[in-house]
Amino acid sequence: MANKWRGGRDPHVEPDGKVRQSQASSTFGPGAMIDLVHDAVVVGGLDFWRYDDKGRSVSEPRLRDAIASRLEESGRKLRDEGSFRLPPTGDDHEPRRNCGIEVLEFPKWFICQNPECRALVQSDQMVRKGDKYIHSCDGKKGNPCVPVRFVMACKNGHLEEFPWISYVHGLQGRPRCAAPALRLHEGGTGDFADVAVRCACGAGRPMSNALVEQVNPTCSGQRPWLGREGQEACSERLRLLVRTASNSYFPQVVSALSIPEPGLGLRDAIREQWSTLQIANESNLAVLREIPKVQVALDGRGDAEVLETIEDIRQGKQPPRDALRTAEFKQFTGSVPERIGDLPPPKGHYFFARTFQPRDGLPTGIARLVLAHRLREVRVQVGLTRLESATPDLQGEYDLGVAMAPLGLQTDWLPATEVRGEGIFIQLDEQSVQRWENRDVVLARSRELYDGFQRWSNGGKAIFPGTRFYLLHSLSHLLMTALSIECGYGASALTERIYCAPATDPTPMAAILISTGSTGTEGTLGGLVEQGRHLRAHLRLAFDMGKLCSNDPVCASHKPSSLTERNLEGAACHGCLFVAECSCERFNQYLDRSLVVPALGHDGVAFFTERP
Repeated sequence: MANKWRGGRDPHVEPDGKVRQSQASSTFGPGAMIDLVHDAVVVGGLDFWRYDDKGRSVSEPRLRDAIASRLEESGRKLRDEGSFRLPPTGDDHEPRRNCGIEVLEFPKWFICQNPECRALVQSDQMVRKGDKYIHSCDGKKGNPCVPVRFVMACKNGHLEEFPWISYVHGLQGRPRCAAPALRLHEGGTGDFADVAVRCACGAGRPMSNALVEQVNPTCSGQRPWLGREGQEACSERLRLLVRTASNSYFPQVVSALSIPEPGLGLRDAIREQWSTLQIANESNLAVLREIPKVQVALDGRGDAEVLETIEDIRQGKQPPRDALRTAEFKQFTGSVPERIGDLPPPKGHYFFARTFQPRDGLPTGIARLVLAHRLREVRVQVGLTRLESATPDLQGEYDLGVAMAPLGLQTDWLPATEVRGEGIFIQLDEQSVQRWENRDVVLARSRELYDGFQRWSNGGKAIFPGTRFYLLHSLSHLLMTALSIECGYGASALTERIYCAPATDPTPMAAILISTGSTGTEGTLGGLVEQGRHLRAHLRLAFDMGKLCSNDPVCASHKPSSLTERNLEGAACHGCLFVAECSCERFNQYLDRSLVVPALGHDGVAFFTERP
């Protein structure tokens, strides 16, 4: 998938590395730093993605309109047709230079692996033999070098080399030496406090000094994944960053489920053929209808209706649509009851869900159980951040004008992934949730969670999601863990989707969707849906696991407003609520099991007061 070509004219050159197609629009998306077999690189922006054809596009009109409106606020445009593309698919048997993702060597500073040398040398000052750079420190065969692990970044997503020469000479009170010869000494313990860089002139400085942001240089606004034209002005201070650290790259991914939208089918069909129909008028529409793709898109539609819709699109009129998750919530809660022999429709339909009523009834506090036999989710990466992750709102969308680095300079499309699978939708009883929210003990706990959030946000623009979100998020994690333990699902095979809106919202929401799926397939085999029929048993297991954590009483007594860095969690840790990060929407934050089940030292706070 990720290709780094090192010259030559052979069109069939093996790529230097590969990643899964779904990873190219998330974990290893544009601007991410990754280690290939023999190189350290930064993934090129969308301008450097190569397709042997136009690339397969993914259609999801609801998601397209939601993202386009946000991008316009930040001065960017998203095309109408082919706005989402799958990453290029390489061919292992016939690799080609014109299909893949170009990557840039980064960093360009290397460390000699000779323990008596440990020289810091730039790649253009060495000779490459085979797949490695060689430093001639012994005057004979030389020694191999590896990329340095330290770089610099700022909170605006910019990335640049660590300023080794100026850093080591910054405290000597005189100009740097004429011929710097740097060495990186890491000590015998491997502790960061023992890491220091020294020059042959006698200047030296410990790397721990770079942890103080105030002494670091101002960011120069470099964005190497965007090419030579990617640099921009920036006034932030640079911070020390380890290339492989978890805070080196946070992809901003927005997703939506494909659901039926009566009344908007014509508009969506016209948009898919917009490159052809944008010139349509009364005189040429009949001719355009003869084109096979257009004929299918406009089948059964009158000319007047088609021309009116085309004119609305030209004028930029947006159709009335609910927010992303509100529309999905209404679709789930409006599902008809399941009937014997009720089978999913044939291939081509993306959504099929039915309300299920167990024989023994639903557990107390549960209003609705929906079995989603067929789901299609489109995930689109809209940007990236470093050092700190951006927080989406309750609809799963980001403020694209804040702390977001772009994925490309000249492109008007975004990378996407298509996931098909199944899921279980669980809606809590709204009246019960509102009564629970108004309990005095819950209000007191809410204030504690809010105080921790305020300490974490430090005056930022993030918005407190509310105690209702903590309840839903914690319940989701407990159920995912219960399902994986009881039914054999892998810890990372299940994902969550939180539907939360306060009681004051026109459409209050309190529901979760636990789903499983995979990319590149037509769906799953129905195992998760079948487990949904036994919801009470899974809730019991979740209840039992949540009551007592292996780290209690330390876990249960944790206060989010304490001086620790865990300001977004209440009673939550790796022993009870944390799940695989790919399964969680919020990086294992905004969790508190005491809001779900009776936890040690938290009387009267739990939503489920008794075992289901």
